[in-house]
This record gives sequence, structure tokens and C-alpha cells, in this order.
Amino acid sequence: MQVLVRDNNVEQAIRVLKKKLQREGVLREMKARRNYEKPSEKRAREKAEAVRRARKAARKLAQREGLIAGKKR
Repeated sequence: MQVLVRDNNVEQAIRVLKKKLQREGVLREMKARRNYEKPSEKRAREKAEAVRRARKAARKLAQREGLIAGKKR
């Protein structure tokens, strides 16, 4: 991963780098690898994440189709 530093503005480059790492999921993976995760726990976690993603996608689709009210802004 590469970030350009413009006008010696290191603080901005660090913010951009952190945002890129967050988007790629690197920080979450590093945190998860700190401790060993049993294969059964990993399967359960991944299944729960998949269910969460599916519910979120279904909720967004229902909001787009007007079946349920969207978020208030």
C-alpha cells in the first residue's frame, strides 16, 4: 500500500493511510490475529458476519423498494 506525502504534510498522509487500511480490513485482521481463534469459533464468526451482511442487504433493498421506511437524516 502506498500513500503520497504532499508538501511535507505527514499528518494528512497518515490519515489517508489509516483510512486505506480501514477500508481494506487490515486493522481488523491484525486485531484478530493477536490471539489464536479456534476453527469452530472462526466458522461461527464468519457465519454470523455473513448473516449480518445478508440482513443489511435485504434491509437496504426493502428501503429502496419502499417496503420499509429509510433512515431519518
